[in-house]
Amino acid sequence: MSLALVQSRALLGLDAAAVTVEVHLANGLPSFTLVGLADVEVKEARERVRCAIQNSGLEFPNNKRITVNLAPADLPKDSGRFDLPIALGILAASGQIDPARLAGHEFAGELSLSGDMRPVRGALAMSLALHAGQVLTRLVLPPGSAQEAALVPQAQVYSAGHLLDVVRQFLPQPVDVAPTEPAPGWCRVTKAEPALQAAYPDLADVKGQAGPKRVLEIAAAGGHSLLMVGPPGSGKSMLAQRFAGLLPGMSTDEALQSAVVASLAGRFSLARWGQRPTGSPHHTASAVALVGGGSPPRPGEISLAHHGVLFLDELPEFPRAALEALREPLETGSITISRAAQRAEFPARFQLIGAMNPCPCGYLGATHKACRCSPQQISRYQGKLSGPLLDRIDLHVEVPAMAPAELLQSHSGDSTAQIRQRCTTARALAMARQGKANQALQGQEIDQYVLLEEAGTKFLSSAATRLGWSARSTHRALKVARTIADLAGAHTTQVAHLAEALQYRQALRTGLT
Repeated sequence: MSLALVQSRALLGLDAAAVTVEVHLANGLPSFTLVGLADVEVKEARERVRCAIQNSGLEFPNNKRITVNLAPADLPKDSGRFDLPIALGILAASGQIDPARLAGHEFAGELSLSGDMRPVRGALAMSLALHAGQVLTRLVLPPGSAQEAALVPQAQVYSAGHLLDVVRQFLPQPVDVAPTEPAPGWCRVTKAEPALQAAYPDLADVKGQAGPKRVLEIAAAGGHSLLMVGPPGSGKSMLAQRFAGLLPGMSTDEALQSAVVASLAGRFSLARWGQRPTGSPHHTASAVALVGGGSPPRPGEISLAHHGVLFLDELPEFPRAALEALREPLETGSITISRAAQRAEFPARFQLIGAMNPCPCGYLGATHKACRCSPQQISRYQGKLSGPLLDRIDLHVEVPAMAPAELLQSHSGDSTAQIRQRCTTARALAMARQGKANQALQGQEIDQYVLLEEAGTKFLSSAATRLGWSARSTHRALKVARTIADLAGAHTTQVAHLAEALQYRQALRTGLT
């Protein structure tokens, strides 16, 4: 009878909780039992581990009663990340490796039937959990997963390409014998140098549309959400796809926060390190696909767009429930997924870029083609977007269709790099003044940092009353005006800045006139 303990981690939301893999070998009827609230993928590890050990030339204890417990028992476990620790536990319990030498290590990795190591999702979350908890341990992962885990500062990460590469490091050795030399597939992974500058499509590709480009610049400088309304082919999608390039560069903390969510979903790529994500789900996406969910909870599109852009094309065509689910994350910057047995919180500080036609046929207000929709159809179509949702979108802009002659004669305008420089300067002013982007100002911070002149107060009060704005709409117009003032380098928010901000909440309203 023998017992071995191997350390690993399970994923629950963004948390990577510690898991102890306990392996017990005993005499009796040969069996392989796996307990500890394991999901189907984990239970299938029995066959993968058996074949991996045998095909690696190691001895699998077929004549023993094998019991594997994943503790704590009430923590859900999923995916194939426990293949490697289970295999090591069996080898340690059977005396093929030294159990004492496993101390100070944590393991995760899926095994192929030949013993090769396959990447696992959430490796970055595991490394961050060790860093946050100040746990001094070595993390052993497959290639690919090890590279992303090494992005965490001061992380001790080792990469192993095969089960035998790991086994060679923990073979029983006499005290007077020198340690085993590292295997070719075993190496310490150091932090990779990120790209100096992420590559984005150039806004200069979009000809004309000076008004919408100005609004994109304001949105990027202040972190504001945006709704573009215009007929088909006016350039809404091209503008939205180039928006992420206007945003200031990501800090290391922002890059880590964005990467850890992508790692949880298995979408992380080292080539996109430091690049702001742009999510563009199809309009048939469900509410769960957008905000996250499932069992165990997985991040949705809004979390995958954390510190980036969520582009929703054909906005009214999305299910009503999916759109309404965006209301709270737009305000709070996070989403809490609550289920009967589990609760997980994911970050969701994204910039929403919506695009839509003004009517079902798409040509309301167009000069080159007549609209064939009735007023009732237009009202029903635009009514798919609720007032509370529109209230939470800071900027509404009309993107008109361009005549062919105007399109061919238009100049490209400023490049993405030029506009990004102006946005970065304006964002730096806001950060120095208040420590956050203008869009994130709340409550008394608006009165304290907007610095509205007295004439502007009277102007905004009159305009908000005449337009029937809610308190939220009024505050959002104030924050947009503060961003316009930052772009102009002004210390206070003036009437001219407010007047421009007022223009950017009327696209749908003007579309119905």
